[in-house]
Amino acid sequence: MRIWLINHYAVPPRYYPLARQNYFAKYLMRAGHEVTIFAASTVHNSDLNLIEDDTPYREDVVDGVHYVLIRCKSYHGNGVSRILNMLEFARKLPGVCNKYPRPDAIVATSMPPMSCAAGIKLARKYGCRGIAEIADLWPESIVAYGIAGPRNPAVLYLRRLEKWIYKKADAVVFTMEGAYDYILEQGWEREIPRSKVHYINNGVDLEQFRYNREHFTVDDPDLTDPDTFKVIYTGSIRKVNNLGLLLDAAKELRDPRVRFLIWGDGDEREALQQRVAEENISNVVFKGRVEKKYVPYITSCADLNIAHNTPSSLFRFGISFNKLFDYLAAGKPVLSDFPCPYNPAVLLHASLCVDDPTAQNIAQAVTQVAAMEREQYNELCSNAEKAAVEYDFRNLTNKLLQVING
Repeated sequence: MRIWLINHYAVPPRYYPLARQNYFAKYLMRAGHEVTIFAASTVHNSDLNLIEDDTPYREDVVDGVHYVLIRCKSYHGNGVSRILNMLEFARKLPGVCNKYPRPDAIVATSMPPMSCAAGIKLARKYGCRGIAEIADLWPESIVAYGIAGPRNPAVLYLRRLEKWIYKKADAVVFTMEGAYDYILEQGWEREIPRSKVHYINNGVDLEQFRYNREHFTVDDPDLTDPDTFKVIYTGSIRKVNNLGLLLDAAKELRDPRVRFLIWGDGDEREALQQRVAEENISNVVFKGRVEKKYVPYITSCADLNIAHNTPSSLFRFGISFNKLFDYLAAGKPVLSDFPCPYNPAVLLHASLCVDDPTAQNIAQAVTQVAAMEREQYNELCSNAEKAAVEYDFRNLTNKLLQVING
C-alpha cells in the first residue's frame, strides 16, 4: 500500500524532535508499505529553513524514510508570519502531491487544521482513504489559553473547518483519549459518530529508546549516587512550565535523601537558578540542556520521574506529552502533578497523581514514593514497563494500520 503522511512540522527528527510520523513511517515500511512524509521546509521554533533558494520542493531520504519538503517562507513566533506559513503550505501541497503516484491512503495531521483539511480534500480527489489525525484541538486551544474568545470570527471559522474535517474524513484519530467528550460538548455526535473516532496517543520507540540508553550515557555523579532519592524532570524551562512550583515543593521536603535534578533549558532557567542560590534550596540542581538521545539513560537513573505541567482545561480530554512515554519506558514510577481524567500513566497504575498541585501536595507525594515498601515501588516500576509496551510505536503503528484499512 502507498501511504502519505502529511504533517506541516514533520521534518526529519534531527532538525526538530517531532518524531511521530517518522516512527509511523519506520514501522509501516517494515510491514511492506511505501511511505512518503510531506512537510514544510521551515523548522518550527528555529530560524532554519531547509530550502533557501527558489526550489519549490525537495526530496530527502533520512534513515530510509522518504520526505518531500515544500518550500515555505520562514516565520518567527506565533504571529501573522506563522499563519501565512500555514496557509502557504496548505496552498502549495496539492500541486506538489500531483507530481507523485496516487496513494492508497492519506493520513493528514492537524495542527494546523488547514493542511489537515487539504489532505482530506486530496484523499477525496484521489478516491483513497483519508484519515484526519488530530494532535491539537484547534480552535479550542486558542480559547483555552485566552488568545481569542469563543465568538471571535477566526475561532468561528476554524470551528467550521474543524467540523468539516471530522465529517469528511473516513476516520478521525485523536491523540487524546477523551476526544469524543469534546465532540459531545460541541453537539456534533449525530454527524460524527463514535465509531468514526479512534485513539492513538503519542508513544515511545522502545527499540530506539533501549539503544540510546545503552549507547548514550551521561557521566554525572548525581545520577549514580546511591544515597539520594532522585526526582528527575526533563523538558523546557519556561514561564508556562511553572518550574518555580517544583522549587517551592523542594523547600517543603523534610527527607534529606530527596534531590530534584532538572534537565533542560529555557528563558526562565537563569531566574530559577538565582532563586536556588538566594534561597539556599540545596535539594535542587539544574543540569542544563542535553540532546534527546541522552534522555533514556537519564530517566532510567531516576527513582521518580516527574511529569510536571501547568494545569489546563484542555487536559479534561486527555494528554499526549512525549516525555510521559519516555518516563514509562524508563521503567520507573511517574508523578503527575496536574489533574487529568485520561492520563495514560495513571490509568495503567504507573503514576501517582496530584490533582491539586500545591507545593505541599507535591512534596507529600514525593515523600510517599520515597517511603514506599520495596514491593509496592517495584509494582509501579513493572506497571511503567508494561505501559511502555502498550505505547510502543510498533504497536501504535499496528493500530494506525487498522484504521487505514477500515
